Amino acid sequence: MSRLPWRSEATPAQLAVARQVASLLLEYPDEELLGRLHVLRAVTAPLPARLAGPLGRFLDHLETTPLIELQTEYVETFDLRRRCSLYLTYYAYGDTRKRGMALLQFKHLYGRAGLHLADGELPDHLAVVLEFTATGDAARGERLLHEHRAGVELIRLALEERRSPWAAVLQAVSATLAPVAAADRAAVARLAQQGPPTEEVGLDPYGATPFAPPEYMPQPRSGAPAGATP
Repeated sequence: MSRLPWRSEATPAQLAVARQVASLLLEYPDEELLGRLHVLRAVTAPLPARLAGPLGRFLDHLETTPLIELQTEYVETFDLRRRCSLYLTYYAYGDTRKRGMALLQFKHLYGRAGLHLADGELPDHLAVVLEFTATGDAARGERLLHEHRAGVELIRLALEERRSPWAAVLQAVSATLAPVAAADRAAVARLAQQGPPTEEVGLDPYGATPFAPPEYMPQPRSGAPAGATP
């Protein structure tokens, strides 16, 4: 897709910090994450307001919400609702053979940069892409984020519609990217109305019809039960 002339107000180092923090905040919340709150606040505070503001709001939510409630919120938001799925190729390819090829391309890209995923971990999870961009290969990670800009935007809109606290994290992620181009706005509108492409295949990681009645999703990164609602 074509790039818009755009320069972030943040430095490359600040963008990397914001994306690394967002990557951690999009993982399943646990005691380890809560134990890092003081560090996350320290590295977030110096960032430009468009990045520090939303990240800080979510850190406030983490600090004031019981862990069991955070974990329940996470599962209900990301593991049980397709519209909030964090797997980027799902929005571009849905249940088609093209998605399997896209996942392989992600893996090959990571492998060339020396990043190897754990068994069973899908490479298109937004937290993984953000980590890769922040700590692996910034140029290639940036390209992935821009190629899947429509998916990132749809996740943000879905979280805002649900008034999810994680919407703030996606707002920060979006602020690290160029504004949504016209082609991506059209793709977001189409996805919101129709859902991703469909084509039932035996090796599909989701095994589910997008934005349809409850069926099954892939095993989530949180390890939570895998049932889904639109």
